[in-house]
Amino acid sequence: MKCVICKHGVTKLARVTVTLEKGGATIILKSVPAEVCQNCGEQYIDAETSAKLMKEAQEAARVGVEVEVRTYVAA
Repeated sequence: MKCVICKHGVTKLARVTVTLEKGGATIILKSVPAEVCQNCGEQYIDAETSAKLMKEAQEAARVGVEVEVRTYVAA
């Protein structure tokens, strides 16, 4: 797809690291699938993956995690 930010690059499937903060918890997820612009580096994560990331962040906050690093695993 064409990047909506820089308008010049096209995206390519890659694995990225995402950092989320929720309720005092910081969760870092590695190897998250995303489309990444080859020109500017903008990352696009699909709705299903985004929902899973948010669920993991909410669970981490619920159990009192302060900082955690995880490797993303698709369902």
